[in-house]
Amino acid sequence: MRGNVKKISTSVFVLFYAFCFSPIAQAYSFDMIVPDVRQPASVSGGSACPVRAHQLTLAGSIAVQWSTALNTNPITIVTQNQTVSGRLTEIEQTIVQSLGVWTGVSGTTLVPATFSPLKRTPTQSACGSDGVNSICFDQADMAFTPGVLAFTRVIATDRLGIQVGSSAVSTQLGQILDADIYFNPSDSNTTYATPQALAANPKSYDLESLLTHELGHFLGFSHSAVWNAIMFPFAPAPGTFSGMRPTTLQPDLPLGDDDRTGLRLLYPDPADTLHVGSISGRIFPANPLALPASPPGVTGVFGSQVVAVDATSGAAVGAAIGGWSCTAPGPAQFDGTYEIDSLAVGHSYTVYAEALNGAVDPSQFENAILSLCRNVVSDPGWPPLQGCVAPAVDISFTARTRPGP
Repeated sequence: MRGNVKKISTSVFVLFYAFCFSPIAQAYSFDMIVPDVRQPASVSGGSACPVRAHQLTLAGSIAVQWSTALNTNPITIVTQNQTVSGRLTEIEQTIVQSLGVWTGVSGTTLVPATFSPLKRTPTQSACGSDGVNSICFDQADMAFTPGVLAFTRVIATDRLGIQVGSSAVSTQLGQILDADIYFNPSDSNTTYATPQALAANPKSYDLESLLTHELGHFLGFSHSAVWNAIMFPFAPAPGTFSGMRPTTLQPDLPLGDDDRTGLRLLYPDPADTLHVGSISGRIFPANPLALPASPPGVTGVFGSQVVAVDATSGAAVGAAIGGWSCTAPGPAQFDGTYEIDSLAVGHSYTVYAEALNGAVDPSQFENAILSLCRNVVSDPGWPPLQGCVAPAVDISFTARTRPGP
């Protein structure tokens, strides 16, 4: 648990979602949704296979602004520099450095030039469904239930031509049109400190760690059950930070190998010939009668975490929430399938499966699990042959392995 005491919550408001990548439970855990097959295939793709949300990665395609409205009663952002301009500069440096963590991973198309220059806005309530990516430190929201430090609200599309705000129009299926990061502004017992101020404020949470985590959701990630991943769903204890601080030479140092693998899968670089390894298989019970009777069609264990460990370094380099596969026109089949992709070739790996019944539980993966299916109950007029109901996550199994053919 590493002294983690408060949950980082991701609240994903799904307006529209769609497909862009291969429909199978591949490495890492992403925000998933089923395309709206009630629409013409020319704009929805025609397949009910779950897909991933993603940002565009053209030069300057991701714009971000942050609200300079900071709470003063109580003060929630602690900085070393106490002048008005100095505080803003110090916070902005933290934001820029956190963005640089994700653009510093090799083998991806997410590079520094993908982001346009960071902007400021004096608007207090800058976060909202307006097609503008914003970071807000002094905006109240109903999602701030007890224990929630920060969350990210994402809007993506399940078809082409959807508009959010005045200018954000989907040109790709699955495109994220709006992603806003909120920090809790109203808990008098919760403060966030910049890296410069953390040592002198041991009761504050590390702003950089939390922001780097939320930027993962901003990019389309769900959570990871790998404890040293930045996408682990619990914050480091006050006065501490996750991983290592980024440096000029190694800006991605705060990330775990699992985070890097996930980013390479979500934003693959066609020129990367190293991280093209893949491990796949199925997880099924020794006794088929152990499978849930409802919903029908469940032929394998669903919702387990499958982890690939580098046999030399011992690092968990890729993890998938497995248990399903899909072939167009869909829907998802809950057959125990998993696939861990974007692994470095020339390495040996040990693979194991575990139930989500330890430090994390299925509730931390709702965006990756509950959104695998749509049906006539959730969406009136949904084609019955392309509808399904996601089964409950199996958290009662004990894993054993056997050699493959």
